[in-house]
Amino acid sequence: MGDKGQTHPGAAGRARAADHPQSVRNVVLVGHSGSGKTTLVEALALTAGAVNRAGRVEDGGTVSDYDEIEHRQQRSVQLSLVPVEWDGIKVNVLDTPGYADFVGELRAGLRAADAALFVVSASDGVDGSTRMVWEECAAVGMPRAIVVTHLEAARADFEGMTRSCAEAFGADDPDAVLPLYLPLHGPQAPDGHAPVTGLIGLLSQKLFDYSTGERKESEPGEDELPLIEEARNRLIEGIIAESEDETLMDRYLGGEQVDVKTLIEDLERAVARGVFFPVLAAAPASDGARQGLGTVEVLELITRGFPTPLEHETVRVTTIDGKPRELRPCDPDAPLVAEVVKTSSDPYVGRLSLIRLFSGTLRADQTVHVSGHGLADRGHEDHDVDERIGALSTPFGKQQRPVSHVIAGDLACVAKLSRAETGDTLSAKDDPLLMEPWQMPDPLLPLAIQAHSKPDEDKLSQGLARLVAEDPTMRLEQNQDTHQVVLWCLGEAHSDVALERLRSRYGVQVDVVPHKVSLRETFALKSGGRGRHVKQSGGHGQFAICEIEVEPLPGGSGIEFVDKVVGGAVPRQFIPSVEKGIRAQAAKGVAAGYPLIDVRVTLLDGKAHSVDSSDAAFQTAGALALREAAADAKIHLLEPVAEVSVLVGDDFVGAVMSDLSGRRGRVLGTEQTPGGRTLIRAEVPEIEIGRYAIDLRSMAHGTAGFSRRYARHEPMPQQVADRVREEERKAS
Repeated sequence: MGDKGQTHPGAAGRARAADHPQSVRNVVLVGHSGSGKTTLVEALALTAGAVNRAGRVEDGGTVSDYDEIEHRQQRSVQLSLVPVEWDGIKVNVLDTPGYADFVGELRAGLRAADAALFVVSASDGVDGSTRMVWEECAAVGMPRAIVVTHLEAARADFEGMTRSCAEAFGADDPDAVLPLYLPLHGPQAPDGHAPVTGLIGLLSQKLFDYSTGERKESEPGEDELPLIEEARNRLIEGIIAESEDETLMDRYLGGEQVDVKTLIEDLERAVARGVFFPVLAAAPASDGARQGLGTVEVLELITRGFPTPLEHETVRVTTIDGKPRELRPCDPDAPLVAEVVKTSSDPYVGRLSLIRLFSGTLRADQTVHVSGHGLADRGHEDHDVDERIGALSTPFGKQQRPVSHVIAGDLACVAKLSRAETGDTLSAKDDPLLMEPWQMPDPLLPLAIQAHSKPDEDKLSQGLARLVAEDPTMRLEQNQDTHQVVLWCLGEAHSDVALERLRSRYGVQVDVVPHKVSLRETFALKSGGRGRHVKQSGGHGQFAICEIEVEPLPGGSGIEFVDKVVGGAVPRQFIPSVEKGIRAQAAKGVAAGYPLIDVRVTLLDGKAHSVDSSDAAFQTAGALALREAAADAKIHLLEPVAEVSVLVGDDFVGAVMSDLSGRRGRVLGTEQTPGGRTLIRAEVPEIEIGRYAIDLRSMAHGTAGFSRRYARHEPMPQQVADRVREEERKAS
């Protein structure tokens, strides 16, 4: 790695198409918002020679923040890819948003990558959400390393941060999370802060000075070596503990001096296997400088320590009808299997699909099969279509560099795939395959919207369809009960971006309206009603009379119709007409306009006319009878109740349970789960959890998650029902 003390002039720069999976590294940057991920990407690109000294891409685009919304919000809101070349290796750097609302972009980056760089700020520490992502990566064995940024901050403490990282990320083995370098501090400033000007390699015991803007290697002074002795010994022991050579530890403890070359090789293997997690330091280049502190070391860790795509676990694929298929790992000559990890719309070239090839080779203008399944509940239709891809390119800022082909293990952009959506599989048209989809969080924040004007109404449907095609963490709902269009999002920032994209990208102005839950009505007590529909206006008249009794049933019973007519008072052919009229009126509601449920309606008696009675007349009579029964009865307003499961750190269990009780929730039970977390199960009225996604995040500092599912409808307390009716009266 960088501790070998070598740089590679002339071997860096802008990445082209890879010629073999061995020459590709796919790495995703993970960290909370403000940790410095995008700044690190820019520093790596600058060091690799892909941008000029002003921080601009050599062919004119910007390294990052090329989305207008990101400019306005001053933060990353989407996954971006920056390919650079170092030491003959193409490094696909995937920069992810750090804000929790855009976790879908993070998961897409994890799907496309073979290793992860966790970026933490030396002045802010490790937050709970970053710990959760670390555990996710650990569960699948993804290799990881840590980069400490913001070393220039007054409160920066590299040594303290490495200890914090060992505590946060090394729960099973703190000695597997250790620094490879220690920072070198320059002269102390008047405010007492001593800036970091270089690094000292713990293995090579060499100094790497960045104070001039160029990395310069030198030997340490005798007074500097004792400062690193303890950290160096601990690092060596940590590397040897993970060595595949089981005799090495005994030899080391016996006093044998282990060759630095052997240690570095063991280190690289341990990192690639995901059992050792080095800590590095990095800082952006100062004005006019070419290299940022630690960027060479990070690039060398990526190219030498992180695994190649050949070492990626073989993806699980099936035929379209679900039969398993075996694939050779990352073989450019095998059948084509690629996945759309991100979909976006470019104002100049139209729809762009960022893809990761797991098998085979994709060529420009090739016809491929596009398969998309499993997201129908989020507004995505299943589809199996053949499409001819447009140009293939590798992205960098606003620029797209054309390539003729892409091999297994690499990432690229495909233009103008009109049906492909995020998560879809691309495969050979004569051998269609389907990849197992990755897990996406459920969007649990409802955003009810309506078109601002008639022209917007005409464009709204298409704009929403494109929006959910790009982002599988959004769910589109056309609620038939409330007649609302609801866009389910992950949080407020997520919904803000959705509205902004509708406006700026698709030219659709929408108004946000209060979200309604699907209320119901039912009878509280038994009641009777008489429906009389008699009209004589010359010619053929209308005559139908029916008498009914309505009684409440247990929840979930629906509407039960019983015929107890005797003596033919209502002719047999008109009894279904009465039932039809009753059910039609029940669907419209009998008190507040909500569907009536959980009642038994018994037809007791009636009258008919040999000439004037008809199907329509008895339908009307049935509806009138139900309305009359409701007029003399107490009607309950029913609200939907959700079964909620909250996974939260033990420190926040009390606050969460108290909050659920304040939402009229009933806690059903709790259970301990691994990692110091508790699963709380409760039943909560849906009207009380409209903003729970936001409130829970605030309450548990971003470390909790929840799921919900409909349980049943039950009577709403009278004071709440009165408030709902009053709010609806004002709204109308």
